[in-house]
Amino acid sequence: MLRDVSACNTYNYGDALYWDARYLQEAGCGSFDWYQRYSALRPFVRNYVPTSSRILMVGCGNAVMSEDMVKDGYEEIVNVDISTVAIDMMRRKYEHVPQLKYMQMDVRDMSFFPDESFDAVIDKGTLDSLMCGANAPICAGQMLGEVSRLLRHGGVYMLITYGDPTARMPHLSRPVFNWKIELYIIPRPGIQKPGDSHSNVKSYLEPIPLTEKGLLPADYVMEDPDAHFIYICKKIDERVDLSNKSADI
Repeated sequence: MLRDVSACNTYNYGDALYWDARYLQEAGCGSFDWYQRYSALRPFVRNYVPTSSRILMVGCGNAVMSEDMVKDGYEEIVNVDISTVAIDMMRRKYEHVPQLKYMQMDVRDMSFFPDESFDAVIDKGTLDSLMCGANAPICAGQMLGEVSRLLRHGGVYMLITYGDPTARMPHLSRPVFNWKIELYIIPRPGIQKPGDSHSNVKSYLEPIPLTEKGLLPADYVMEDPDAHFIYICKKIDERVDLSNKSADI
């Protein structure tokens, strides 16, 4: 598994110093949400993540997605980021919002949290950042291993990424994670295909059938070549699976 260079540049997105400098430089520019705002992701989040869930938002930066989720009824979101600058800013901003907690943390080592601490983990571009850095496959494996460890049985890892299945499925489909994976494709903000808007939205909410190798069908046509991919990775409850197998014997 090689480093994903399809949308990388010369910046080291896995380096805390880079992000600290960037957030200091952009301190007066307001918040920034990578890829998609919550309004576009809401149907997926509400479908897979109950509002009572304990949620981990990895690589939160200074985005307002967690704030928007709280306004939509979500009760507990723990936000982590490698940048101390970003976390300090967000702590001050949301100090009176008890549903939101902010912690400086490297997603490759989240040993502060015990196993099975969260019902859901949401990742909007953080894995992508690691895939652009040095030792990308190792870093990606470390992060995904931590995500898997922290998810409760039946929990969901929601990955929003620019990486298509050829780039992401080799990492996500490793047997050690034991994830059942569904894929959705959503256009970039402002991109809309011609036709009835209601039917367009409905089509985005339908999972894309993958081949046995976890790839897009050969005849699948990307209407927006720069669309975003949403991987829903559900941690299979091995206890239920084993009990079902026992019942079949």
